[in-house]
Amino acid sequence: MKANEFDKQFDGVDDILNALDLSKAKRVMQDQKRVNVDFPAWMIESLDRGLA
Repeated sequence: MKANEFDKQFDGVDDILNALDLSKAKRVMQDQKRVNVDFPAWMIESLDRGLA
């Protein structure tokens, strides 16, 4: 499919998912990195209660 055809499909009401290879899709800038952070107990308790 040419780019201009894809653009017309994207801008219209047609479903474009069939034109995409989602098996190779990546989210840009979404790499994860584990870090350790110490928080005061009251902050964790607030987060647990949903008040933060």
